[in-house]
Amino acid sequence: MRDDRGRQRVIIEGVRPAVDGGRFPIKRTIGDELIVEADVFADGHDALAVALRYRAESVPQWTEIPMEAIGNDRWRAAFPLSNIGQYRYTVTGWVDHFLTWRRDLIKKRDANQDLRLDLLIGAQLIEKAATQAPKEVEQALSRWVKELRATDAPEADRIRAALSAELAGIMAKHPDRAQASLYEVEFAVIVDREKARYSTWYEMFPRSCSTKPGVHGTFKDCEKRLPYIASMGFDVLYLPPIHPIGKTHRKGKNNAPTSRPEDHGSPWAIGSPDGGHTAIHPALGTLKDFRRLMERARTHDIEIAMDIAFQCSPDHPYVKEHREWFRIRPDGTVQYAENPPKKYQDIFPLEFETDQWRALWDELKQVVDYWIEQGIRIFRVDNPHTKPFPFWEWLIGEVKRTHPDVVFLAEAFTRPKVMNRLAKIGFSQSYNYFPWRTTKAELTQYFTELTQSDVREYLRPNLWPNTPDILTEQLQHGGRPVFMSRLVLAATLGASYGIYGPAYELGEHLPREAGSEEYADSEKYEIKRWDLDRPDSLQEFIGCVNRIRRDNPALQRDGSLRFHAIANEQLLCYSKRTADGSNVILVVVNLSPHHVHSGWLELDLASLGLDADQPFQVEDLLTHAHYLWQGERNYIEVNPHSAPAHIFRIRRRVRTEQDFDYFL
Repeated sequence: MRDDRGRQRVIIEGVRPAVDGGRFPIKRTIGDELIVEADVFADGHDALAVALRYRAESVPQWTEIPMEAIGNDRWRAAFPLSNIGQYRYTVTGWVDHFLTWRRDLIKKRDANQDLRLDLLIGAQLIEKAATQAPKEVEQALSRWVKELRATDAPEADRIRAALSAELAGIMAKHPDRAQASLYEVEFAVIVDREKARYSTWYEMFPRSCSTKPGVHGTFKDCEKRLPYIASMGFDVLYLPPIHPIGKTHRKGKNNAPTSRPEDHGSPWAIGSPDGGHTAIHPALGTLKDFRRLMERARTHDIEIAMDIAFQCSPDHPYVKEHREWFRIRPDGTVQYAENPPKKYQDIFPLEFETDQWRALWDELKQVVDYWIEQGIRIFRVDNPHTKPFPFWEWLIGEVKRTHPDVVFLAEAFTRPKVMNRLAKIGFSQSYNYFPWRTTKAELTQYFTELTQSDVREYLRPNLWPNTPDILTEQLQHGGRPVFMSRLVLAATLGASYGIYGPAYELGEHLPREAGSEEYADSEKYEIKRWDLDRPDSLQEFIGCVNRIRRDNPALQRDGSLRFHAIANEQLLCYSKRTADGSNVILVVVNLSPHHVHSGWLELDLASLGLDADQPFQVEDLLTHAHYLWQGERNYIEVNPHSAPAHIFRIRRRVRTEQDFDYFL
């Protein structure tokens, strides 16, 4: 075959969006439109035609749409993502000799030049296209060839035929692409369902749901808790591991190295004679009970998320049946987990460097497949950064090939590059550094990175102000105002966020000891009874914030986040808006839990879609107070003892033909 690459004049570079040059997919959700840009140019001054090619992974045929020049040899087009799953896209371009000829013909006509030879050149180009076109198109093009070659006809008629919009349209559909350039990389985009982008999580230990002190809760007890969770507006209920818990080296209260007979151990010490990762702790109920819980949750628009923790207690069946999947020490014992000087004798990590790694991978995938069969579609994955990247890339890819609706949340509070790699290889959402970003500078820098840099193409943050492992110093000492302000930050900075409850709404703030982020009397090691009716509960406030999220689509995405200046380091101001500008939210948070703070906002009116000469209305969705503002500078004051934040909806002034003003 003859190599014609030497005749390909079009250069294609800088295709965006892309992750690591196309090594990993970007992420979007169903209903999105994927905007693709590329630098496309050639030598000389010929006109180019550029097309965006795309297809669903399951469809072999490509669809092409023209790309438009947007300046400086940059081209753009977009295509709809109408199904969950994976799409592929790339860019092609070619020198369009007919378009070049037509463009120059217009210039020569306007300069009153002789066009007789140019019309004959055009006829040649059309004739060549006719020989390569379908029969009905060939006949139409042949008529134009005759018209352009009709030297006895008036030149004005021939020029009019040459510049016919109909002819231009046909030639655009049947170009000469013999020397077209095709970008060498096929890019991928993973299209997830909406919950991968926008979700509101509530974490709860099922064994603590009993209303009787000291009695182990059941799935039926969890059912009774569903209306309470729904009243706060959560749509994902995340349960820590529900599997049998080992007894060997079981941890006691407050992570004590020895346990008492009445201690229940850590749910993450998975496995006992009752079974392993596909079994249910007998005290919680049966598989039938679990399925019933999922069904009842759906009636409240709540989806159950399951914990995947690929580790074993010493009593897990794997330890006896597959010792080759564990690291064996010189004394013949199995290596337990440790992070020196800490020791976790109740947990055996799996050995992914085993010679039997393929069998181990297959077994762990079967665990995920089993729970998918039971109806689970959301998995919170415990410590994925302690397992190999190739394993997760394979497992998630295989699962999503047959179940593209599955969502994986990576619980990896780890180094940035490790966290980013996990997101690149397929995790739908990611835990992040939000718990420890507390100052105005830290929050601004971090969330600008998450939403405005290339990170946004692959990492979706899920913001948690607390977890069973994380009780930050700020929550320990800031009191009720901090619990409220951190909730507002999580719920409005991030389209996805979650809380560990009921500890959060009840303001649990006592650490195990000074300098520790561990809760005193941690629920990880014992059953707790929560008084949900306490008058100081944040239940109502949380419900209000989550209703605001639900009613305002601007808060259901992260890409539009913009920060606005205010000359007070304790006040943080930012906004989000929908693509069409119909919903605009402005948030001001007092980062100090103790003092009233005020200042002058300096709004970026363009990012808000506002006219500097027109007044606009802001409605505080927390208090329903209304204010009339105008221009970029507006005074604000936030009292943390009443409400440590304002969540404003901005309404633009609209004037009707009858000179009647209203705010939209």
